[in-house]
Amino acid sequence: VIGVGKTTLVEALAEGLDATQVLEEWEENPFLKPFYDGKAHSAFQTELFFLLSRYRQQRELVQRKLFADTLVADYVFEKSRLFAYLNLDDSELLIFEKLFSLLSESVPRPDLVIYLQAPTEVLMRRILSRGRPEERGIERDYITELGQAYSHYYFHYDATPLLVVNTEDIDFSKRPEDVDDLLKQLRTLTGGTQYYPPRPR
Repeated sequence: VIGVGKTTLVEALAEGLDATQVLEEWEENPFLKPFYDGKAHSAFQTELFFLLSRYRQQRELVQRKLFADTLVADYVFEKSRLFAYLNLDDSELLIFEKLFSLLSESVPRPDLVIYLQAPTEVLMRRILSRGRPEERGIERDYITELGQAYSHYYFHYDATPLLVVNTEDIDFSKRPEDVDDLLKQLRTLTGGTQYYPPRPR
């Protein structure tokens, strides 16, 4: 979910694993601010832009053969579908779904996924504190709906090993020992869903 700490964790894991970071290029989307401002038709433009941007990024990685190395990304490709079902109307979703299904066939799958979650109150506080202009219009109800959509998706997720991490009381940017502890559990993750128990404070 927005504000849960994805990029912070990716940066920490990339350093700990000597891995290449793959960060979503959200700042390049010219439709994001109009979408948060409630402009008509901006949701469809926003989601199509993100879908094509994520696809281009993933295909470039494959073509450069970077998947021979360790990669840590701050998104899964299915994120595009989750946001589309939340933000698009039925006619827009019909077009989006056809394009998503076509593109997703050639996108590589991750070896494992970390699902970060936090309460809406915590997410809203983080979103406001980082002060991104395009996020000023985000409403609490939208973040709650988004969190519910992610929870539903990962409740049924079985494509890869999954580690669920509640970041409410964790700050991976300030406590490197938490990153080390998380890495230990990642290295033992072989299948199914596991939950990360935060270190005692």
